[in-house]
Amino acid sequence: MSEAANGAHESATWPIAEIDKAPKYVNDLELGVNIVGLGLLYGRCFDGDSVLEIDLTLTTSACPLTDLLEAQIDEVLKNLVDGRNQMQALGFNI
Repeated sequence: MSEAANGAHESATWPIAEIDKAPKYVNDLELGVNIVGLGLLYGRCFDGDSVLEIDLTLTTSACPLTDLLEAQIDEVLKNLVDGRNQMQALGFNI
């Protein structure tokens, strides 16, 4: 499955290390393990419009938690961008 994170996420404003760390905070609720630890996250890239695309799979093809996992991924990435923007607004050079 390939899902694009919502919003205008530009690669120029995101350090790759932070992007890679963010999905570790998304847990599969049935198993209680993060999606990176389960090996569900295959990769990420920015498309031609600077939108972050996340490549992942699910534990089963009929996973009832698909929408929830996608929402959690969007939230951790949104928090990453919002936090950086807030720090920059305070004058920090990050």
